[in-house]
Amino acid sequence: MTAARERPHMLEVAPSVHAYIQPDGGWCLNNAGLIVGEDCTVLIDTAATERRTRALDAAVRRLAPQGPDLLVNTHFHGDHTFGNAYFKPRATIIAHENCARDQLAAGPALRELWPEVDWGRTPITAPDVTYRGEAVLHPGGHRVELFHPGPAHTAGDTVVWLPDSGVLFTGDVVWSATTPFCLMGSITGSLEVIGRLRELRPRVVVPGHGPVGGPELFDQTESYLTWLLEVAEEGVRAGRPALETARCADLGRFAALLDSERLVGNLHRAYAELAGLPPGAPIDVGSAFAEMVEFHGALPACHA
Repeated sequence: MTAARERPHMLEVAPSVHAYIQPDGGWCLNNAGLIVGEDCTVLIDTAATERRTRALDAAVRRLAPQGPDLLVNTHFHGDHTFGNAYFKPRATIIAHENCARDQLAAGPALRELWPEVDWGRTPITAPDVTYRGEAVLHPGGHRVELFHPGPAHTAGDTVVWLPDSGVLFTGDVVWSATTPFCLMGSITGSLEVIGRLRELRPRVVVPGHGPVGGPELFDQTESYLTWLLEVAEEGVRAGRPALETARCADLGRFAALLDSERLVGNLHRAYAELAGLPPGAPIDVGSAFAEMVEFHGALPACHA
């Protein structure tokens, strides 16, 4: 890649439908989306810091000078929501009701994990409108379907589907060249959701992190999570805690994925589900993240 391609950039994935890509897709380097309708513009997610949100806004306004009218949050994590306030008061923020609940409960906790990051002015700004199950938006010339697929990356995910153009914005339910992360959601739920998303037969899949792809991204995420469950089951049979199981695991074909330390957090979630905890039920995220740091040997790099 050239230096220019490594910078955040808009990529048109269908007529008037764009993905905003922030390489390399590691911690807090998320993707966003933009749908430019005849009389209404929809932004899908924001960015982690004020600086990155300003860059996103500049890219949006080159295509929609007035800025977005609607803003959809795919889940509550700060890399996707911390920039919400920057698009107010014009934009109405929409999310699943569980996303709103969890965003308010989490507050600025993500910033405390990486205190050296210049987060800028990013006040917690919750959704204006929440939904249950499904919702449909009609920005001029587009049909935009929002649906909550069940616990996957979190307990409040929203997937954004444009059936007419075959474009699917998955948020962090699907990953590209990056280790999936289900500490706050569900391993088994994610596998079920991926099966449902595959049935949509999208032409383009825009993941929450990493390069845009097609349905092969379902296969890649599914393959990792299936392997993870096998590792977890073996660890439980051997009576090993999650951290020890992670240290014994052979990452094999998954070693090249970014942020491999997420294995530890994923194992904590898998262990909880194997013990009978319902998908998406809360577990001790702080302890799991501390073990991820121990596994990694240092705090994982965050280039937000």
